Amino acid sequence: MTAENPKRPKNSQNTPAHSIDEDAPVVVRLSTTVDAPLATVWALHTDIGSWADWNTDIDSVDFDGPLAPGASFRWLTHGLDITSTIREVVPGERIVWGGPAHGIEGVHVWTFEENSERTGEATTGGRTVTVRTEESWAGAPVEERPEEMREALRQSLESWLSHLRTEAERRA
Repeated sequence: MTAENPKRPKNSQNTPAHSIDEDAPVVVRLSTTVDAPLATVWALHTDIGSWADWNTDIDSVDFDGPLAPGASFRWLTHGLDITSTIREVVPGERIVWGGPAHGIEGVHVWTFEENSERTGEATTGGRTVTVRTEESWAGAPVEERPEEMREALRQSLESWLSHLRTEAERRA
C-alpha cells in the first residue's frame, strides 16, 4: 500500500457530496494494487452486505440495497455503530459514502482503475487494478485529537485495503 499526497487541488467537477472535505482536520489517502480483474474487485467491494464475510475488522453490516445514491447502510466496526449513506456510484470506477458517527462527519471515496497489461500475470489475464481510498474526518472528537484520529484512520484503511486485496486475489 502506498500513501498518497495528503493535499491535492480540489476537482471543480466534484460537488462537495462527491468528494472528501479537503479542509477537514484529518484526511488520509492510500492506494494498493490488486492482482484480480476489475469486475471481481468491484463486485467484492460493492457487495456491502457481505463485507463482514471477508473483512475481519467489520463485525456486521445491515444493507438491503440498492447500490445507489441515497441508500443507507448500518455497520459495526472497531466498536463504532455507523450509518452511512451512498452519495455516488459510478459502476466499476467509483463509490462515495459518508455520514455522521459519534460526532465525526466522515466522507469516504473509493476509486478503481484497471491497469494496462503486464507480462507474467497469467492469473488475471495480464490485468491488475489500482484501488484508491481517501477519507476525511471532521468534528469535535477529531479536532480534540487530530494526530491520534489520523493514525487510527490510516491503520483502518490500510487494513481494509489489505483484506480487499487478499480476498479479491483469492477469488481470482
